[in-house]
Amino acid sequence: METTGYTILSRQRGLMREMQLIANNVANAGTTGYRQQGLIFSEYIRQTDLGGSVSMSAAHVRNSSFAQGTITSTGAALDLAIEGEGFFLVQTPAGERLTRNGAFTTNAQGDLVTHDGHPVMSAGGGPVFVPPGADLAIAQDGTISSGGQPIGQIGVVAPADTGDLERDGATMFRAPQGSQQVETPKITQGALESSNVDPILQFARMIEVQRAYELGQSFLDREDQRQLAAIKTLFS
Repeated sequence: METTGYTILSRQRGLMREMQLIANNVANAGTTGYRQQGLIFSEYIRQTDLGGSVSMSAAHVRNSSFAQGTITSTGAALDLAIEGEGFFLVQTPAGERLTRNGAFTTNAQGDLVTHDGHPVMSAGGGPVFVPPGADLAIAQDGTISSGGQPIGQIGVVAPADTGDLERDGATMFRAPQGSQQVETPKITQGALESSNVDPILQFARMIEVQRAYELGQSFLDREDQRQLAAIKTLFS
């Protein structure tokens, strides 16, 4: 295939990847704590055998939006939402993970866990114990009280480098460079943070990507017809 075809195909592959991300964003528009994903396009210049160069596109890097999602009241004592900076720290079999999904419950041992059963970490790095039947009050800094007496504190952490976060599933992230406690977190009890996906903008972008892909396909078809016409002319 000549360089024109490679150039268009590199762009088509990137557009296809972006379409897959958009579809995933739309599918998770109702997922608590989900962070919208995007794709970064970059230019890749390659030398040709004739001494020139050809510009091709590359779209392999994903990025996540950490814009605040809408906080909606639920009234459930163990539903928590973070406003502003920070993530809840969760212990999984694969290691510590960060999440904005604060839909928590308790396990058989009375520990605060995610709906997948992963323990939520305290400010001290251990599991958060919730006394059965206790009337809980959770302050903005994560301090848990029962009957006016503090019994623990939920940890809220920030990654050392937000741009370095790696996705693990729909709402969890791995922080390769570690994380540290947020000094002044703002937790709201009885509420959840929704996905930060804007479905209208995502559908609009989906149409743009689809049209761009169709334009590229049309160009490839015309280029193929041009080459066939040139071959017929040469051998006629």
